[in-house]
Amino acid sequence: MIARLFSTVALSAVLALPAAAFQLDARFSDADGDLIADIPEDAAEWIDPSVLIFAYTPVEDPSVYAEAWSDFLTHMEAVTGKPVQFFPVQSNAAQIEAMRAGRLHVAGFNTGSNPLAVACAGFRPFAMMAAADGSFGYEMEFITYPGSGIEKVEDIKGRTMAFTSETSNSGFKAPSALLAAQYGMEAGADFTPAFSGAHDNSILGVANKDYDAAAIANSVKTRMLDRGVITEDQLVVIYQSDTFPTTGYGTVYNLHPDLQEKVREAFFSFDWEGTTLQAEFERSGEAQFIPITFKDNWSVIREIDAAMGVQYTCN
Repeated sequence: MIARLFSTVALSAVLALPAAAFQLDARFSDADGDLIADIPEDAAEWIDPSVLIFAYTPVEDPSVYAEAWSDFLTHMEAVTGKPVQFFPVQSNAAQIEAMRAGRLHVAGFNTGSNPLAVACAGFRPFAMMAAADGSFGYEMEFITYPGSGIEKVEDIKGRTMAFTSETSNSGFKAPSALLAAQYGMEAGADFTPAFSGAHDNSILGVANKDYDAAAIANSVKTRMLDRGVITEDQLVVIYQSDTFPTTGYGTVYNLHPDLQEKVREAFFSFDWEGTTLQAEFERSGEAQFIPITFKDNWSVIREIDAAMGVQYTCN
């Protein structure tokens, strides 16, 4: 196994501040108090596209995931009666903007960008991947490379620390809050921050010694190890967090209600056995889609955002 030099530490210190009230953009309503945008009552506001556009959270090589999702999208086509096109987004911001602008109908938003997608783009998450026994989640890890001289979190001081993007939970928000609250370390003052754009990039950057350390989601690392993109002897884990929810899947709020129900049906009726989705995601232990709610499953992420003073500003 990859060497681990530091045991799991809870994020209780990070979550010491009271959570600010989560608010949707003014153009959305939430009459039932579930913290996601209501489906418009006026049928004139519903959209019924001839082609459904699906996007998975940004990754280093979108072509890998276009293939991974191919069997599932074929299933969605059969259930919805609509052609489905895979949209390879390049950033979390671009994915959110595409849904906000009406160009994206079904999506998987990563853990950290889920609240912003819900607040600003009208994203209605309802599903998450889980193991066969129903367990789910991933851990944030701080990684370095053998011989870097970094043996514990405090050793990051004075070095270069890679993050993914500012909307990422495990790639930026949670590690930044943890470093400040528990270790008294601030980016720029105590270490040099770098932004790689994706967990894959951060992991490769550390493995190739471009970065001294990085904050990453270990589910991505597991899949990269299984594909042979990296090897276990290239990385050392110095910190592992408690478990966070994974990518949330859902639809845009104003998709025709009947079509939203069919998309839900597609997720929960999909048989993973022998599919391209199973081939890719069984690497990190996932075997099914389970129902979730943004209000309950993303409460810890909203608390982290509140501790960091995150504002869901929608332009």
